[in-house]
Amino acid sequence: MIWKISMHEISMVALVLMSMLCGVTGLNKISSGVMDVVEWELFSLVSSSIVFIVILDWVSLMFMSFVFLISGSVLFYSGSYMADDKTSNRFMYLVLAFVLSMSLMVLSPNLISILLGWDGLGLVSYALVIYYSNEKSANAGMLTILSNRVGDVAILLSIGLMSSLGSWNFFFYSYYLNEDWILLKILLMVSAMTKSAQIPFSAWLPAAMAAPTPVSALVHSSTLVTAGVYLMIRFSAALEGSIVQSVLLVISCLTMFMAGLGANFEYDLKKIIALSTLSQLGVMLSILSLGYSDLAFFHLLSHALFKALLFMCAGVVIHSVGGYQDIRFMGNLVKFMPLTVSYMTISNLALCGFPFMAGFYSKDMILEVAFMSSINFMALMLYIAATGLTVMYTMRLIFYSISGEYNLSCVTNLSDEDCMMTNSMSGLGLGAIAGGAILGWVLFPECYMICLSAFMKSVVIMISILGGLVGYLFNMMSANFTLKSLSKYDLIVFMGSMWFMPALSTLKMSEKSLNSGKYMEKVLDKGWFEFYGGQGVNYMISNLFYILNSMHLNSVKVFLKVAVITMIVFMVAVF
Repeated sequence: MIWKISMHEISMVALVLMSMLCGVTGLNKISSGVMDVVEWELFSLVSSSIVFIVILDWVSLMFMSFVFLISGSVLFYSGSYMADDKTSNRFMYLVLAFVLSMSLMVLSPNLISILLGWDGLGLVSYALVIYYSNEKSANAGMLTILSNRVGDVAILLSIGLMSSLGSWNFFFYSYYLNEDWILLKILLMVSAMTKSAQIPFSAWLPAAMAAPTPVSALVHSSTLVTAGVYLMIRFSAALEGSIVQSVLLVISCLTMFMAGLGANFEYDLKKIIALSTLSQLGVMLSILSLGYSDLAFFHLLSHALFKALLFMCAGVVIHSVGGYQDIRFMGNLVKFMPLTVSYMTISNLALCGFPFMAGFYSKDMILEVAFMSSINFMALMLYIAATGLTVMYTMRLIFYSISGEYNLSCVTNLSDEDCMMTNSMSGLGLGAIAGGAILGWVLFPECYMICLSAFMKSVVIMISILGGLVGYLFNMMSANFTLKSLSKYDLIVFMGSMWFMPALSTLKMSEKSLNSGKYMEKVLDKGWFEFYGGQGVNYMISNLFYILNSMHLNSVKVFLKVAVITMIVFMVAVF
């Protein structure tokens, strides 16, 4: 019997083995407290050396372990999800190029080689977003790549500023960049904000859902959107005591509140999960701006596990129901797809920070440390509101898709029979349950000392319970609530459209330039330039040649006219 092994299976095995190798080496680096640096000098320019450096410390190795694990699961999953696609091999190569770009960015402490991975992520993400050739994908891809180009320009300017230091290796200078280097810190913050889609660059993240679902599982868990957070973790020492920290705290708190609010008014399954990713990115950057980069990295790893699982479950559901993404067309899936729904519930509970799930260990610690820190009242309220909104939209998603009434077509065939998809989710399901506890033991052998009052200690659980009840009960009364919401239509549209950010990032940004271009085309290109340009010169030369041609026809009339005109001109000139 001949076994046929597909490229997806080979890639999955290779990536999982690399994940195990990086994980074991990372654990060794944690226990030994050392790091390895491999440096290759390409050439020297005056006093600056252009070098390619690979840094192998516990942060980069642990992160790469998770990137390889999730990438392998996604590639194996896409073997079934993209089976009917005629260009599935091209899709696989794009995903592998995506992983390679992320590896270049993670393993490099040098801004120049970081730029290679940074630009690679932007370019390959554009190719993946426009993978389905339609107008929606093209618009989403253009918004994605133009938003990310802002961060690319900020990285280029940062390289120019750091050239005066004699090296672009950030771990040489992160601890010594004082307030004189405030512009460099601002540029790095802007680049991280664009990649991690913080306000005002948030519009591209839900738009990027035009890509295939396996891409979304990879992009929104451990690669593209986490690149900005990872860059800030690496430069966290340079941000200590800077005004940039305060600005980043305000922006990230507003982002996680805005994303949680928007998810409660969204009906697209993938966009709801994308907005939850945006909210969690705000949580990571907010705790990093308070000076706890290790907690941000902890939440980055645990979030990658359950968010990839949640996207893969959403992909199975969308694949089974015939391409529907509107949660109002789903319902009562637990009777037809118990295994997928179980994984989906596990990942949703981990997202909410349910006790002893993966998200609980990182998210609960982040909230308690934030409550214990010296933050202002507004940031505290945004933390509490965002926590409640997270549970609220999660319960709303559960109500519409899992436990609500069956709203699908009677000819829909739902089942968990696709072993390729369900098997690829099993490892991540285990990680979503126990990954947080294991990471907590490994990364924090010495516990954080949390000193809070009984009331502040119980605020998180009270807000979570309240948010869950409100989210579930409001949607049980959805018909009545929807009718009442029409009286506040403008407010509902504002909250449900990410505070008009998609419109502001697309139409409003280009409206004046497009209108002025249209006016210039009409008045200049097709107006005066034509009148005095191509068409005018053509008309004048045509008439001139018509006259000259008439003079060469050997006509008596023409000769007489020329003779009379010549005589008149001569007489006028003489007399």
